[in-house]
Amino acid sequence: MPIVLESLDHVVLTVASIEKTIAFYERVLGMTAREFKPRRYALHFGDQKINLHEVGTVVDPNVRHATAGSVDLCFLTQTPLEEVVTHLQAEGVSIVQGPVGATGACHKLLSVYIYDPDENLIEIANEV
Repeated sequence: MPIVLESLDHVVLTVASIEKTIAFYERVLGMTAREFKPRRYALHFGDQKINLHEVGTVVDPNVRHATAGSVDLCFLTQTPLEEVVTHLQAEGVSIVQGPVGATGACHKLLSVYIYDPDENLIEIANEV
């Protein structure tokens, strides 16, 4: 019988600088950073979290190819995208693309794309 997965618990994001990453995600996307182990940090929002792994730091023996800038993340928001765009512009964050139509896990999306400090592609979306 196959495994039936229910949800995503967390994502690990490899970054060049924990400090720069925390500053960006707190300032631009309103997340909260928490230290969950000595010198290990996670970004929290809603019921979700993103663990941070700094390049060159061995946090687990099972991590083989940790590379900064290799993730694409999509965040859903209830904030209208025109307000998202206004906020991003006020924060000096360049919009890579959007608003454009996209396909989400359960719904069609209207999305804006930006880069974080490591050039991970961040999609901010409204369900349509």
